[in-house]
Amino acid sequence: MKTPEMNFDADKLNSNANQKRISKLLMIPLIMLSLLILSTGVTLAHCDTMDGPVIKDAKVAIEKSNINYILKWIQPQDETELKDAFLLTMKVRTLSPDAMVLADKYLFETLVRLHRSGEGVPFTGVKPAGTPIDEKILAADKSIELGSLSPLKGFVPNESVPELEKRFNKVMSLKAYDINNVKAGRAYIEAYVQFFKFAEGEEENHNVEHPEGTSQTGHQH
Repeated sequence: MKTPEMNFDADKLNSNANQKRISKLLMIPLIMLSLLILSTGVTLAHCDTMDGPVIKDAKVAIEKSNINYILKWIQPQDETELKDAFLLTMKVRTLSPDAMVLADKYLFETLVRLHRSGEGVPFTGVKPAGTPIDEKILAADKSIELGSLSPLKGFVPNESVPELEKRFNKVMSLKAYDINNVKAGRAYIEAYVQFFKFAEGEEENHNVEHPEGTSQTGHQH
């Protein structure tokens, strides 16, 4: 025969078990939300997607057998590693269609890893084509393509427009560089990064010095 105390204890145990189940169920959407936020933070990075400018330049470098198309994206101290990767890629990709895919992937990942390392941010892999990109980044890219800040209208506060125009004009003044002039290419990328940084509303923070006198931003683009 169960006593009232036994019933109370049983009810208490059942209540505790139910609370634990509810807590676990509540944790699931929280975990999913956290993963979504983290995933979004990664996919908003501009340089590590197959649709991004870094990989686009890598494809041109392969097509034209000219590494100068991508040297501008990395720091001088990383040139040897990238040159070795490029030479190996160009050699291996001629062996077979499968070898071509693997060799190209190797170059893409090496390039993006070195580029992000130069920016002071971790390498998290190359994201697939179609990865969502922040609207501000797309608008900033379009502005450079068109030579006009009109795509960024509404994304930047009015009081920030003069500084944005200043950075935009610098990018445009450096855009038509000789592809074989790596130093000029790096000057363009530096201006490009600073333009994107400001367009996204980030505070300017030069925390690492480039070996050639340009500054690192820690910015993901």
